[in-house]
Amino acid sequence: MTVENGILIGKGGDQPLFLNPRYANRHGLIAGATGTGKTVSLQVLAEGFSRIGVPVFMADIKGDLTGISAQGKPHPKIDERIEKIGIENYQAEGYPTVMWDLSGEKGHPIRATISDMGPLLLSRLLELNEVQEGILNIAFKFADDEGMLLLDLKDLRSILRHIGENRQAFQHSYGNVSSASIGAIQRRLLVLEQQGGEQFFGEPALDLWDMMRTGAHGYGNINILAADKLMMTPGLYATFLLWLISELFENLPEVGDLDKPRMVFFFDEAHLLFNNAPDVLVDKVEQVVKLIRSKGVGIYFITQNPLDIPDAVLGQLGNRIQHALRAFTPRDQKAVRAAAQTFRTNPDLDTEATITNMGVGEALVSVLEDKGIPGIVQRTLIRPPQALIGPAAPDAVADLMRTSPFAGKYDRMVDRESAYELLEVRAKKALEASLQSELSQANMKAANKTGSGRSSGRNRQGVGEAMVKSIARSVGSRLGTQIVRGLLGSLFRR
Repeated sequence: MTVENGILIGKGGDQPLFLNPRYANRHGLIAGATGTGKTVSLQVLAEGFSRIGVPVFMADIKGDLTGISAQGKPHPKIDERIEKIGIENYQAEGYPTVMWDLSGEKGHPIRATISDMGPLLLSRLLELNEVQEGILNIAFKFADDEGMLLLDLKDLRSILRHIGENRQAFQHSYGNVSSASIGAIQRRLLVLEQQGGEQFFGEPALDLWDMMRTGAHGYGNINILAADKLMMTPGLYATFLLWLISELFENLPEVGDLDKPRMVFFFDEAHLLFNNAPDVLVDKVEQVVKLIRSKGVGIYFITQNPLDIPDAVLGQLGNRIQHALRAFTPRDQKAVRAAAQTFRTNPDLDTEATITNMGVGEALVSVLEDKGIPGIVQRTLIRPPQALIGPAAPDAVADLMRTSPFAGKYDRMVDRESAYELLEVRAKKALEASLQSELSQANMKAANKTGSGRSSGRNRQGVGEAMVKSIARSVGSRLGTQIVRGLLGSLFRR
């Protein structure tokens, strides 16, 4: 719910606690142990942003967020919470929702091109070492130099195969190339393809503005990524979300501080982004988090433990909702202390002790106040969502897809001319030139023997036939090799 004061989060102490939209682009954190109410807090914020016309993106990890599209149902516990908080104008309602899915099964397909992903994120996705990442950079540089589009996985495989077959030439212009490293990258690409990468990479690529629209009543669209199956490949999940944030950062113009964000991005299971991530990638995340607020985008990380997020990133998160943590292990106890120390002290509240004894639906909340100053932490009773808590009915989700403004726009994959096709043409021309040269040499040899007069006509005919047959066998062998390579890619190399 929203009023003049902002987005109502709940009741903090004896007063309602609001998030000021003016500072919502200063990012935020929703943390807490499993089952303490993080999902409800996420839904409360998403509804609030939508009501003020701010589009939202969030991943549905457990398949229980689609209910935000449907009107909430009466329940005694909801009525009790409404009364405790003192909400006078509570009204159940659904919100305009758009479903997305990398595989296209439960939502509109989301695609990106290989070029859009870039060598850094792709190296992270493929878990490449430094040498392999260097070769991947060579592949991208060669594609740029030759004006070849890298759109899908077969384009990248073709480039890598071409580099492997011409290693000597590439070493002079781009540096050393290891055939073993190329083979390792090709194997990783096969694994990625089996994980669904072939469906993700390609065209039509996602138009970011399609995620930044408003729907009925001027409410911001809530974009939900179906991620229950995607979470089985956490590397692809984390890389995709980081790519999406990077695309927003690189493509949106500077707008400074607005009265409300242009978009809010919720990153659930945020620890996956930083697990085993190289320093250069963590630095990139930190840079994006620092600078993207000037593009009018707010990023909210959702995780169980605040220690999952590097300090440099954690320090940028101004709005915080901390649900209960359990202090069973030394690491848990450290997390409790760390979480307590990040809040502005409330003299009437033992923050560290409170973190461990809050009930479900309670949280320690601190939001940015006037001039961006962190507010004093308050033990807060989180308000109930106005939409349905839990998943929507399958028929309702099907209706969302059928009535979506993007129905049909992304359904069919497009395969235009790119690196794969251009390299196939180049290889064909090279083969034709080689065969023509061999034919010319064969004709010259035949002419020389004919002119020598040392052989009978019958013998001369036999020599010519033998040469033609030899060339034919060569042509057949080479064409066969080209066909096999076209079908099986990197499994066959010279």
